Amino acid sequence: MKNKDIEDINQDMEEENSNQEDIQDTYEQQEEKTVDEAAELRDKYIRLVAEFDNYRKRTNKEKFDLINSAGEQVMLSILEVIDDSDRADEQIKNSQDIEALRQGVLLIFNKLKNVLQSKGLKEMESTGTVFDPELHEAITEIPAPKSKLKGKVIDTVQKGYYLNDKIIRHAKVVVGK
Repeated sequence: MKNKDIEDINQDMEEENSNQEDIQDTYEQQEEKTVDEAAELRDKYIRLVAEFDNYRKRTNKEKFDLINSAGEQVMLSILEVIDDSDRADEQIKNSQDIEALRQGVLLIFNKLKNVLQSKGLKEMESTGTVFDPELHEAITEIPAPKSKLKGKVIDTVQKGYYLNDKIIRHAKVVVGK
């Protein structure tokens, strides 16, 4: 072999070594970049989990506070009716006028109904309507006095109620057959 061939081979080997070093450097840079990205993603994940946990705790506390404050508002409204009832009790002890007492009790009862209605309570209309097992609880069936009352509610034994359009108590009724 000639010197020139040996020099060419040496030069090719040096270029190949240089290429391998470049590849090694590129690999190490890529590895470092991947490790940095993984650390960054892990940090983001940990922060996101912590943020979600804080959100969950905050919403649970807000829900609890909302439920408590809603109950408080209802109680404050009913306290006014209790105050009126206490005053009526004092009047009953000192009064002989039965009609005035009856009217006073009726006023207190109406005030209580109005307070409950303002909080979303609504009475269910049952008598004379078609029996619906989703709304009514049949206590008994009796022969219908008129043929047009068959399958309808003849009498309401206990009223049913809605709270904000949700049934909270089904009406107990007598159904014509």
